Amino acid sequence: MDEPRPHDLQEAPEPLSGASVTVPVPEPPEDGDDADTAELLPGQRQPRGFWTFEYYQTFFDVDTRQVLERIKASVLPVPGKNFVRHRLRNNPDLYGPFWICTTLALALAVSGDLSQLGAARGNPEHRYRPRFHHVPVAVTLVFSYAGLVPLGLWGGLRWARGGSGGSFSLLQTLSAYGYSLATLVPAAVLWALPVPWLRWAVLAVLAVPPALALAVTFWPPLRAGGAALGLLHALLALGCQLYFFEPLSSPGAGGVPSGIPPSNASHPSH
Repeated sequence: MDEPRPHDLQEAPEPLSGASVTVPVPEPPEDGDDADTAELLPGQRQPRGFWTFEYYQTFFDVDTRQVLERIKASVLPVPGKNFVRHRLRNNPDLYGPFWICTTLALALAVSGDLSQLGAARGNPEHRYRPRFHHVPVAVTLVFSYAGLVPLGLWGGLRWARGGSGGSFSLLQTLSAYGYSLATLVPAAVLWALPVPWLRWAVLAVLAVPPALALAVTFWPPLRAGGAALGLLHALLALGCQLYFFEPLSSPGAGGVPSGIPPSNASHPSH
């Protein structure tokens, strides 16, 4: 067999200069629905395992500017603009609500104790006693309201819709309730002033607007029930004022403070 001659060999043509070859990159396979993942936000997929740190990190993925804007929007309700749909959208958080609830609980306990101290100094018939039990009471009250009420609301809407969920997710409902408590923090500080009419004015100015904002936010799914949510929020503020800033115990008989025996009390004879 004859060997091929050099001029019979053909070289492969070189690619033209400047021409780019596009190599298709295979797309990663889409993961199916993970049974271990609880989707708190409709339309968004959370990290796989709820036992991982990344799963809970998404609930605190906000910056200071977003928190301040959400506090402002929760205080001043705008007609026609729903707080959840226009502010929280698909990125509700628990960072702002957690610190709002913590600050409110401490403000109620500390300011309530300071108000009792001021009343005792201005009235010698009263005796001041530190009320350390107000701290756990305030923490329990605030976090129970911010957790159980939205949980019950979300569960009620889910049950009413046959288990398909309501218009808002559980995380959105928790976030909306947490931000609605922001105005009670300065209210708790001002309630420490021993001026009765000022306390009622602060209650009307700082507690009523967030109650209206809650009613407007949850009006579409609840209709008339949204007014009940606003009333419940106003009752919470009223209860905090009456409990943590109540007057000191009235003096006993004869103008002697309760718990102090009178100086002229007769002693039993031996």
